[in-house]
Amino acid sequence: MNEEDRPLPGVSAIGLYMFLLCLMWLLAVSRHQLPMAGLIFAAAFAMAGQGLLRQKRWGWAMTLAAIFLSMVHSLWLVAEYHKLLMLALAAFDMMLFLYLIRPEVRERLR
Repeated sequence: MNEEDRPLPGVSAIGLYMFLLCLMWLLAVSRHQLPMAGLIFAAAFAMAGQGLLRQKRWGWAMTLAAIFLSMVHSLWLVAEYHKLLMLALAAFDMMLFLYLIRPEVRERLR
């Protein structure tokens, strides 16, 4: 495998983060903290992570949408339930979003 076929380390970490988000949403649905419709989001997070790890452009787009959704959900939890810890998660999601839109990251996608 040559250098250009391998994903950037940051992209790989974000792909694994998508799988972690999937597991968190599955856990929340199983504990009845989220409605069953949360399974759709969990599946979307898993697909986004898989596509991003394979360096597909659709995986990159889905990951951007999923990270944005996670950030908005975190901010909503802060506004609605005053869970200030979620501000850290929203800031982390914003950092990942800004990393993914860098030109050198987009150039590596097929």
